[in-house]
Amino acid sequence: MNSQSPAPITAQSTTELATQLTNIGLRVTAAGLPDLIARATTQRWSPHMLLEQIAAAETVDKSRRSLERRLRLARLGRFKPIADFDWLWPKKIDRALIERALTLDFIPEARNLILLGANGLGKTMLSKNIAYTAVLAGHTVIFRTAAELLADLQSDSPALRRRN
Repeated sequence: MNSQSPAPITAQSTTELATQLTNIGLRVTAAGLPDLIARATTQRWSPHMLLEQIAAAETVDKSRRSLERRLRLARLGRFKPIADFDWLWPKKIDRALIERALTLDFIPEARNLILLGANGLGKTMLSKNIAYTAVLAGHTVIFRTAAELLADLQSDSPALRRRN
């Protein structure tokens, strides 16, 4: 049995390890490797505790990146939050129905939600808030206005239709 002590930790070995961690997708661990090693050493973490810390940090980062990706792909753009919606305008709005839609109960039931009304009553703003709530809940959303959908359908290029 050979009882050699491990090689000393050097800046070069830390850099090489960070590169390997990045290559296997452990980006957060790689980015904070010197700090992680220092905390693990000073707090005398067990190997199990070290792995728990790595798994927790990577899970949080994966969730953050997933949310950012879903928000980008949803193409919601800027919109007024539901907290700023004037429930006194329009005069005939079913607030309870909109608030129920914001619970997303129609999604697991595979039901559609259609908002009808004249221009300027807040249909787009309400739709974007519902879509945003769905993205935050982990759903994938694609937001398009009717005009955007029609423009996509009228596109001459099949490649453009597939891209949209």
